[in-house]
Amino acid sequence: MEQAWKIARMKTDNAVPRLLTQDEQTWEDNIDVGEAEDAHLRLLWNSHVPGSFAPESIMLAAIQAKENLGYTVEGGVELWKAGQKAVADGDMVELNRISARLWHAVNHAEPNPAHESWSFRRYESWEQYSAAVTFPAAAAVDCDLLEKQMYAGWMAQIIGGAIGTMIEGYTTDAIRKCFGEVRSYLRAPSTYNDDITYELAFLQAYERLGSRLTSREIAEEWIALVPSGWSAEELALRNIRWGVMPPESGRLGNPFGEWIGAQMRGAVCGMVAPGNPAEAARLAWMDGEVSHFANGILGEVFNAVLVSLSFVETDIRAMVAACADMMPEESEYGSVIRFALEACRSSADWESAWRLCEKKLERYNWIHAYPNAAAEVVALWFGQGDFDETAYIISMEGQDVDCNAAQILTAVGIMKGVENLDARWTNPIGDELKTYLRRGRTLSIRELAQRTAACARRGIQEAEYGNE
Repeated sequence: MEQAWKIARMKTDNAVPRLLTQDEQTWEDNIDVGEAEDAHLRLLWNSHVPGSFAPESIMLAAIQAKENLGYTVEGGVELWKAGQKAVADGDMVELNRISARLWHAVNHAEPNPAHESWSFRRYESWEQYSAAVTFPAAAAVDCDLLEKQMYAGWMAQIIGGAIGTMIEGYTTDAIRKCFGEVRSYLRAPSTYNDDITYELAFLQAYERLGSRLTSREIAEEWIALVPSGWSAEELALRNIRWGVMPPESGRLGNPFGEWIGAQMRGAVCGMVAPGNPAEAARLAWMDGEVSHFANGILGEVFNAVLVSLSFVETDIRAMVAACADMMPEESEYGSVIRFALEACRSSADWESAWRLCEKKLERYNWIHAYPNAAAEVVALWFGQGDFDETAYIISMEGQDVDCNAAQILTAVGIMKGVENLDARWTNPIGDELKTYLRRGRTLSIRELAQRTAACARRGIQEAEYGNE
C-alpha cells in the first residue's frame, strides 16, 4: 500500500525552485477570498428570498430555531443587535467577531426544562420511529400507468414551486393586501427552485443503487451536484465537504434540524415507492438525516407517505388522516398534524382552520416545518382533491409556499391526473425544468417522469425478488 508521506516527499524532492515576479505571486488572492466570505456573511445577517424578496436573517433565525428546540441562547438577541449595528457601520472586522460569538452561543445553548418541546419524544433513528407506528400494507400499482402518473406529479410539483416562489415568506394578510386572492401565476413562472435540486440528487443516487442506497450515498450525491445551500442544507453541505457523514451531517452545529428543508423534498421518495408507504418512509428517513433530525425528518416522512398513497387512494381526506396515523402519538410533529386536522374538522372553511393554526404556531419561523405542515393539512382538507382550489388555499396561507405547494400538489396531480391541470398552469412551463445543479442544469420534464417511473419499477421488482 502506498504511503502518503512518500508521495508528498517525492513532490518536494522533484520541485524546482523558481523566483516569481511580482505579478506571479498570489498573495492578493486571499483578499478576493476574504471579500467573498464577507459578502456571504452579510447575507446571513440580512438577505431577501430570491423569488419573493421576503426579508430574512439566518443569524436571528438560528436563535429562534434553537429556542424552538427547547434551549436558552444566552445573550443571543443582544449579540444579534450588536451584529446589526456592525452591518450598518460596514464594520466587517467586528461582524466576523460577533458572528463567531453568536454561533458559539447557539451551539452551547443550555436546555430549558420548562419548554413544552421536552414533553414530547424525539425520534432519533429509523428504528425508533418505525417501531412506534403501523404502516398500511403495500398496495399493487399498475406499472403501465406509472410514467403518466409521474409526469402528472412532476408537472404539478413544478407548477406548485413556481406559484410559491413568487409569494413565499409572507402572511395571509400581507398576500391578500398586495395581490388579492391568488388563483393564477402572478408573473411569468420560473422553474428554478432550490427544493427540487435535492430531490434530483436523491433520484440520481437511487438510479445507481436502487433500494440498496444509504444516506451516505445521498450525501455524496449532494456534494457532487449541489453547489450551495441555505440554513440546514448549507450547514449539511459544509459538514459533508469535510467528511462528516449522516446522521452527524444533519446534527453537527445545526440549529435548523426541524426546519422545512427535509419536508420540502419528501415527494420524490413517495414517487419511487408508489403504493408502499413503509418503503417511502424508510427512504425519506435516509434522505432526511442528511441535513435534519427528529421532527425535521418526520416532516419528510409525512410528505413521502402522502405521495406514495396518492398512487392508490382516491379520497384525499382519508389519505391525510392515514398520513397523520403514521406520525407517532408522542412526537411533537404528530401533535401539530393532529391539531391541524382537528382545526379542519371543527371549522367551516379553510381560513377559519388556518387562523387557528397560524395563532397556535406563531412562535415558529416561516421556514420551520410545523406551520408549513399545518398549512399542507388545511389546504389538502379543504381543497378536496381539486387542483385549482388546493393551489389557491396553499398560496393564500403564506409561509414557505413553494415548498408546501410543490409537495401537496404532487400528490393531487398523481391522484387526479395531468388532464386535470389547467392549461394556464402547464403552458407557461412547457417541458423544460431549469436547475442550478453542477450537471443537468436543463431537464425535460417528460424524461424526468420516465426516469422516475423506471426507478419505481425497479423498487417494486426489488421488493418482490430482492435486490441482488
